[in-house]
Amino acid sequence: MNRYPIWKYLTVLVAVVIGLLYTLPNLYGESPAVQISSAKSTLKLDVGMLDRAQDILKKAGLVSSGAAFEQNGPVGTVRVRFANTDQQILARDTIEKALNPNAADAAYTVALNLLPASPSWLSAIGAHPMYLGLDLRGGVHFLLQVDMQGALTARYDSLVTDLRAALRDQKIENTGIERSAMSVILSFSSTANRDRAINTLRTRNPDLQMLERAEGDRQQIVGTLSQAAITAVQANALKQNITTLHNRINELGVAEPVIQQQGADRIVVQLPGVQDVAKAKDILGRTATLEIRMVDDSPAATSALAAGTVPFGLERYQDRDGRPLLLRRQVILTGENLQDAQAGRDNQSQQAAVHLTLDSKGARIFRDVTRDNVGKRMAILLFEKGRGEVVTAPVIRGEIPGGQVQISGSMSAEEAADTALLLRAGSLAAPMEIIEERTIGPSLGAENIAKGFNSTLYGFIAIAIFMLIYYQLFGAFSTVGLALNVLMLLAILSMLQATLTLPGIAAIALTLGMAIDANVLINERIREELRNGEAPQQAINLGFERAWGTILDSNLTTLIVGVALLVFGSGPVRGFAVVHCLGILTSMFTSVVGVRALANLWYGRQKKLQSISIGTVWKPKD
Repeated sequence: MNRYPIWKYLTVLVAVVIGLLYTLPNLYGESPAVQISSAKSTLKLDVGMLDRAQDILKKAGLVSSGAAFEQNGPVGTVRVRFANTDQQILARDTIEKALNPNAADAAYTVALNLLPASPSWLSAIGAHPMYLGLDLRGGVHFLLQVDMQGALTARYDSLVTDLRAALRDQKIENTGIERSAMSVILSFSSTANRDRAINTLRTRNPDLQMLERAEGDRQQIVGTLSQAAITAVQANALKQNITTLHNRINELGVAEPVIQQQGADRIVVQLPGVQDVAKAKDILGRTATLEIRMVDDSPAATSALAAGTVPFGLERYQDRDGRPLLLRRQVILTGENLQDAQAGRDNQSQQAAVHLTLDSKGARIFRDVTRDNVGKRMAILLFEKGRGEVVTAPVIRGEIPGGQVQISGSMSAEEAADTALLLRAGSLAAPMEIIEERTIGPSLGAENIAKGFNSTLYGFIAIAIFMLIYYQLFGAFSTVGLALNVLMLLAILSMLQATLTLPGIAAIALTLGMAIDANVLINERIREELRNGEAPQQAINLGFERAWGTILDSNLTTLIVGVALLVFGSGPVRGFAVVHCLGILTSMFTSVVGVRALANLWYGRQKKLQSISIGTVWKPKD
């Protein structure tokens, strides 16, 4: 009756062992470290940087407590640990000076960081500590304002090019197309041409609202974007900026950054573990601009390049190998026209290649440019911090229609993946400025952790004392089950690599209340069966079985609320909901399965059980 089969006991034992192993890394804390990464998208780190950093520290007489090179996709990062923050800061300054002799043109980013201090054997089995949010770990918080007028201005500039191409395709003469503030003005010499243009543009540009007017002897169309189009431009600008920030910050290896929309035109960026505000601004400032231009390989340009001069109308840049190139100033396409970039293979030669997908406007421009420049080179430029570098400069072999572009040449598969990543990162769709910045020090984060831990601990102790006094031995079973619940919850959060914040700690405290509520229901149900005259063994069995329905109903309704918070909430609310939902599931397991396993072990083999220790059983008087 009150005996579990061996597999149920083993299930509980495995849950305890897993809970211990995966909770353990959270108890080791973090060690100060220096992180070295590339400050330029075209500059990669390899394992040789690890040896170089250790040589720099050795010459300076600094001793590290560990160093490692990590390869995260195409991005390489070197992290060096130290015993205390004094050595960490000194090492950062030493490495910075050695790697970046020219601070104005830094090739590497050397930043302070915090790394888990758990032993390697735990990491080997995949046991890692939870990520800590900004409020617990410290770091930097930025609020960025997106210039929506800038996004609209760029859209109108693009619209001018589209309208000019549309009229040229239909052979409609015009005397000028220009942007005037937030509108486009098209001028014509006759009413007939103006009417033809209106009919053409209504079909090709349905988002354009057109107003006719006359100015002197000129017939004009004033075009403005519809409100729906304006809203779409602003939404796309915000989305692209968030994606670009994600790409750039993830390349630098910042653990669990928070980048999310706030309101209609603002972006919140939180970088846990980053204490240097200036370095964080540098990270945000790494957003790149992509441009495609033509290379001038004419004899005159080649002679000028050899002589060290730059002819009028050209600009001098270097490719990834340091070779100089002369490019025309005219920008053919920008990152705004690029929809996707993926690494792949050339269908004919099977060499590594990058496949680009352009939008409709970019496809049309690219088709015309490649048709008119067969045999010439086209350069893809990446601008970072105002400095441009040629990523690749392939030769145009023929007209390329359809917006499907392939970049191939002497590149490896890894270089193709790197190039695709850089091109996907693209450029900001609209300018941004930092309107709020806040630094949360690690000491404040440690204080928040201590307060949250203490509140949970004191709550646990208070519950344990009450349960022991009121329910005696069954109160002890409930307390052990409560401890197992917290252990399993922390283990699951660590396995999921969830980010723990102050609301998450609040959810853990709430989970304690939910879990003990289930145990109270079970204990009171057992008492009720004893009052009804049932034998102790039968009372235990019926108490657990009949309390299960009530426990399931109460937890299920609470879980529905938690899922709603998870689906519709954001930020701290979502963090609370994740811990809350997981806590409900673990509390149901520990209360019903774990606590009963303890009761069965203690009482299950006693055939002639006369009484159980569950406190005073109040029986009604006849």
